[in-house]
Amino acid sequence: MLFLVWVLVLSGLTLGQEPGPGGVKVVVREDSDVVLSCSLSTKESIVTGVFDWKKDEGLKEVFLYDAGIHYNNGRPGQSEEFKGRVSHFPDELKHGNASIIIRNTTISDSGNYSCVFPRLQTPQRFYINLVVAAAPKPRVTTINATSAWALLQCDVHGASLTSVVQWRDGAGTRLPAEETRTPETRDHYHITLNTTVTQTGRYRCVVTREEISHQTQAEIFVHISAAIPEPYIKTLNATSAWADLQCEVRGATPRPKLEWRDGAGNPLPAEEPQTSERGGSFYITLVTTVNQTGRYRCVATQEEISHQTQAEIFVHINGKVCEDSSSEALGWVGGLSLVALVLGLVLALLVVAKIISVRCNKGSRQQGNGLGNLEKDLHEEGSEMLQPENVC
Repeated sequence: MLFLVWVLVLSGLTLGQEPGPGGVKVVVREDSDVVLSCSLSTKESIVTGVFDWKKDEGLKEVFLYDAGIHYNNGRPGQSEEFKGRVSHFPDELKHGNASIIIRNTTISDSGNYSCVFPRLQTPQRFYINLVVAAAPKPRVTTINATSAWALLQCDVHGASLTSVVQWRDGAGTRLPAEETRTPETRDHYHITLNTTVTQTGRYRCVVTREEISHQTQAEIFVHISAAIPEPYIKTLNATSAWADLQCEVRGATPRPKLEWRDGAGNPLPAEEPQTSERGGSFYITLVTTVNQTGRYRCVATQEEISHQTQAEIFVHINGKVCEDSSSEALGWVGGLSLVALVLGLVLALLVVAKIISVRCNKGSRQQGNGLGNLEKDLHEEGSEMLQPENVC
């Protein structure tokens, strides 16, 4: 009984070997050396025998050995792509070992291979499916950064269609990222993966080929100095009864949440915040109205990075004076007192004017009577003016 034993060896390591329809599936990394073993179960010598390795249903000649004559010692017919890259193990022929080694494998080496012993009484043909997978190492860079965030890029050249590229943080958690793939050759791609980070730490770009259980990675350290500027607050409008307060944050990333709070830390009702974005940074304004004297704080919070900053302002409210019926009564009393005072002054002026007028008239009629008569007349006129019937 004859059978074939298939073994995959890569730089001394077995990477993958699975049974498949009509043979065995093996997977190796690109640019590695792979050994495909084919042996007779009887271990009888095949030094003078024949074995033939072909690819893709015999369309390509990989390696033919015939009683010591083969492709590496002058035999013609080997496919051009395998010349100088395939050899056998001469010392193992006496044990029935028809194994070959393919060096510096490429993705184009992937395909179906067969090992045939054509001169046996019953010719035998066995199959193996070889998969050569690319596993290039990624390159990582910082392509843009501020004091609050950094944009990281991972470039993978020569990746295969099934390559999986991921950004991960220091704890190994996968990060959200944007991927683009650009064909380089028929079997290779240039993969670009970008992610934005907002915390200081180490980040890794990992390239995985699951079919060959292989990973490559590159690491970068990112320092984030400050995540959010301090809020700027001011009084917009104020009266003796209320005041409008404005809080503004300029150029924050990631987007913060603004909140007005009183001295006890209680949140205050506020208008809908006004938000704009410029160059990946956010500008936010929040307005509230207060009616009590006290200290008030504007608090800016970035939950994604567990960061918070704040600013404080003191507001003085004078208070509002209420008008009731008693105040109105007092107003009327004050008004009447003022009128009485004015009328008293007018009356006094009229009395003085009357006295002066009488004096002038008496003087014109009694010009020679002397000072004594004048004083008498003034006394009489004064007494007459002071009689009750002459008083207003």
